[in-house]
Amino acid sequence: MSEPTSVPAPGGARPPHGVRIREMTPADCGRVAEIRTRGWQHAYRGMMPQAYLDGLSVAQDAERRRALLARGEDGVRNLVAEDAAGEVVGWACFGPHRDGRVRTRDAELYAVYVHPDRLGRGAGRALVAESVARCAATGHGRMFLWVLRDNDRARRFYARAGFRPDGAEESSEVDGVAVPEVRYARPLSR
Repeated sequence: MSEPTSVPAPGGARPPHGVRIREMTPADCGRVAEIRTRGWQHAYRGMMPQAYLDGLSVAQDAERRRALLARGEDGVRNLVAEDAAGEVVGWACFGPHRDGRVRTRDAELYAVYVHPDRLGRGAGRALVAESVARCAATGHGRMFLWVLRDNDRARRFYARAGFRPDGAEESSEVDGVAVPEVRYARPLSR
């Protein structure tokens, strides 16, 4: 496990005092599941069927997180953000870019979630900055991510972090409803 670090946010700004980024451990899975579940319920209200969002289970997600972490998928990294008191307030997951089922030489930011009660305090910026920095350090040339087309708040957040839409779009289906996504990309430098 790596030491927790304070990292610069995109654009060189420092994250708020006390935001620390570290590798996720199995002990974090329950809190990460809560953050992810509450994040979905908060961020995707009105963009996905409400019954689906209401039915999300923290316990099931925690079990899934533990299994994924134990399996140790090659190249996939999970980070958590802690506040000054040591409470986990955010989570990010990144790894090789997936073009369908094929992994490419580029990187992908699979997920970034901050507990809805902690939004706007720098944890998300710090998680993205550290994810970008780690992918650049390992030689990836670009980083991609997918964001819901109608999630204006997230799209502005990623734009501030240097990501831009690259024209790719796809839809997934959630409880019979099409949920359109757009792909964003940013170059990485070593």
